Amino acid sequence: MFRFAAFIALFLSSLAVQAAEVRVLTSIKPLQLIAAAVQDGLGQPEVLLPPGASPHHFALRPSDVRRVQSADLLYWIGPDMETFLPRVLTGRDKPNVAVQALPGLTLRHFGEGAGHEHEHADEPDADEHDHDHRPGSLDAHLWLLPANAQVIAAKMAADLAGADPANAARYQANLAAFEQRLSGLDGELKARLAPLASKPFFVFHQAFDYFEAAYGLQHAGVFSAASEVQPGARQVAAMRERLKAAGAACVFSEPPLRPRLAETLSSGLPVKLAELDALGAKAPSYEQLLEDLAGGLAGCLESL
Repeated sequence: MFRFAAFIALFLSSLAVQAAEVRVLTSIKPLQLIAAAVQDGLGQPEVLLPPGASPHHFALRPSDVRRVQSADLLYWIGPDMETFLPRVLTGRDKPNVAVQALPGLTLRHFGEGAGHEHEHADEPDADEHDHDHRPGSLDAHLWLLPANAQVIAAKMAADLAGADPANAARYQANLAAFEQRLSGLDGELKARLAPLASKPFFVFHQAFDYFEAAYGLQHAGVFSAASEVQPGARQVAAMRERLKAAGAACVFSEPPLRPRLAETLSSGLPVKLAELDALGAKAPSYEQLLEDLAGGLAGCLESL
C-alpha cells in the first residue's frame, strides 16, 4: 500500500512539473535560441517562422495564428521587422514582448557611420526586397549585438520566473551561465576579427551593422537587388566599378539563395563570394550563430 501511494505521489508530481512548463513562442530563430538558453532544462521554446522564410513578408497560416494565440509568452523583434504580426497580436490576450522596445538595448539606425553606400537595382521589386532601410529608420537586426542578446535574455528570465515561480532560481542560473558564455565568446571573436578591420567587403543585405560595430568591422557597400531580377547595364557597371576600386574583396550574400547578380558582378574581378546567415538557420545555439558569422567573415577576409 505504501509503495502504491508513493507511486501515485511521484506520478502526480511529474504531472505538476509538466503542467508548469511555460509555452514560449518566438517569431524568429535568433530569439528562439536566446530563449532556449534561458529555458534550458525546463522547456523548449518554439519558433514561428520556418527556415528560409523572410521575417519582413511572412504569410501566416491559420495554424500559425493559433500558435500565436495559444503561447504563454510570445517574443518578436517589433513592427520594424515582423510587419505581418501586429494585426494578429491584437486578438491575443496573453503577454507578448516586442523586444525592440526593451530598455537597455543599444539601437542603431540606417545611415549611421561612414562608408555605407548603396547601389540599387532599378527594378519594381527593389523597395519590397529592401524593406524599410531608409536613412534614419531603425535597424531591427538588433539580436546581432551580444549585449542586446543579454538584455533580451534577462527579460525572458524575468517573465519565465513570473509565469513559473517554482523554477525562478533555475531561470536565473541559466541566464547567468548564458551571460558568462557570451562574455568569453566576445573576447575570442574580438581577437579573431580585429586584424581584419581594413579588409574590404560588400553585402547584399544591410543586416550586419550591429555585429560589425561590435567587432570593429565595416562593410564598404551594399548591393541591393532582388535575386530574381537582373538590374540594367548602367547599375551593373556602377557596381562593378565599386568592386574594381576596392581590389581584392569579399561579397557576402545570405542563404538560402545567392543572387544571380553576385556572379555577374564578380566575373573577372579579384572578388570572392561567400555567405553570412543573420538568422542562424543551422545554428544550434545563439553562441554558434555568432561564431558562424565570425567564421564566415574571417574565412573569406583572411584569404584576401
